Amino acid sequence: MATWVGFVYVAFVIDVFSRMIVGWRVSRSRRSDLALDALEQALWARPETRQLIHHSDRGVQYVSISYTERLAEAKIEPSVGRVGNSYDNALAETIIGLYKTELIYKDDPWRGVEQVEIKTLDWVDWFNNRRLFEPIGNIPPVEYEALYYQQQEAPAMAAGLN
Repeated sequence: MATWVGFVYVAFVIDVFSRMIVGWRVSRSRRSDLALDALEQALWARPETRQLIHHSDRGVQYVSISYTERLAEAKIEPSVGRVGNSYDNALAETIIGLYKTELIYKDDPWRGVEQVEIKTLDWVDWFNNRRLFEPIGNIPPVEYEALYYQQQEAPAMAAGLN
């Protein structure tokens, strides 16, 4: 997005199950460190990476050697979308579209990267904790995850005859 001091880029890492944004980064560069920083935040937020698949588009930052090496180090299977297939990235495009509509276009023009970063932090907090999201039952992602884990911890009901 354009700011008074040049372009600013944002990367998100989204948990497909709950739609929670678990990693994000704002930068003046679209190099691999933009995506790597978002990935590192996601790995800190979600340290369990067993049987995890990381899907992305074919952006240079996601297919760089350093990024793919970090995925391998974390034992995360990479999955890269096909050229020209918008369905491959539908979830990410939806979240980015909401971000742009609910924040970026509303407060345009932006002064610089610091302003975008602070407002993105606020938006991600709102999105994860308070925004109602229709595909997960019109509840926020954090509530959706809490319900899932609550169900996992509940004792199984015994079937029986009276």
